[in-house]
Amino acid sequence: MTEKTRRTRRHDPDRRERITEVAEELIAERGLEGLTHRAIAERADVSLSSTTYHFADREALIRAALERAAERFAGFVRSWVQEHATAGPDRIAEALADSVMACLGEGRTSAVVEYELHVAALRRPELREAAGLSAHVSTEVMTPLVGPVAAAAIPPLMTGLCLHAMTAPTPPTRDEVLTILRHTLLPPR
Repeated sequence: MTEKTRRTRRHDPDRRERITEVAEELIAERGLEGLTHRAIAERADVSLSSTTYHFADREALIRAALERAAERFAGFVRSWVQEHATAGPDRIAEALADSVMACLGEGRTSAVVEYELHVAALRRPELREAAGLSAHVSTEVMTPLVGPVAAAAIPPLMTGLCLHAMTAPTPPTRDEVLTILRHTLLPPR
């Protein structure tokens, strides 16, 4: 089979998920402007008609990618909280600082997708519920660890810290991020 020859897939139960995954990849690489049915079909190795069968239009692709990213992040936060359930505020601040620094490395692609799609939700009200899922879940599961006020502060603080770290000409150091997080999470002495 040549590279240009498309494989026939009569039964492909994971096709919709693969298309959505590729949509996220393309958003991370090219932004929302680079998201097209044609680009997805090529990358996912499916026919163009498959992408339009599962997603009637570009907005449906964007919504599916946002929902997928938000659900994945919610799962990550739930696991993170279980892992740190017995940690004190100082250890939680350190772990959150590590999460911010991960946005500069292995977590960058996921973060870029989330930010691209959250910006899309500014102009598309139908995306706002999915866009708010991450903050809602974070606040809910962090409340037993740090209390309701700090739990409510963590999602916007982490969003700002990660976005700043990813776009600053000189990213902040872990110690700088940790200082900010400690100030937010630890009571004044």
